[in-house]
Amino acid sequence: MAEQQQQQVPVTGEQLQQVHNDGALIDFLSSLLDYTPTIPDELAEHYLSRSGFQCPDIRVTRLVSIAAQKFIGEIASDALQYCKIRQAAAVKDKKGHQQGKDKRLVLTPEDLAAALREYGVNIHQQEYFADSPIAGTASSQKTGD
Repeated sequence: MAEQQQQQVPVTGEQLQQVHNDGALIDFLSSLLDYTPTIPDELAEHYLSRSGFQCPDIRVTRLVSIAAQKFIGEIASDALQYCKIRQAAAVKDKKGHQQGKDKRLVLTPEDLAAALREYGVNIHQQEYFADSPIAGTASSQKTGD
């Protein structure tokens, strides 16, 4: 009988890493079926469909929800840091008049705008706000000669 010689191809470390990464990805995708994200699936599907994205796989929708949740969390964290910096600067200006009970953090539109600017999202306020019914009407009325 002739012996069949089997050639064994040596497995490289890169191939083992690829198999490990594939297994981790499969585990992660299967765990998405059991996970309920903070952003509801219906909301994520609504905005995905408005942008032209259609996918019947709920795991993809949940992955987008997780990414959006992380993005929102990072923006909120950055806005909190801007708020703390702003309030520390205000306390530094009022050294003698510091009140111990006023330690609440208040998120302002300026803090949020600064945090969003870091991520390439530029927001700006309207040109003016009408405080009274006649505010802003002087520039729109013409005077007769």
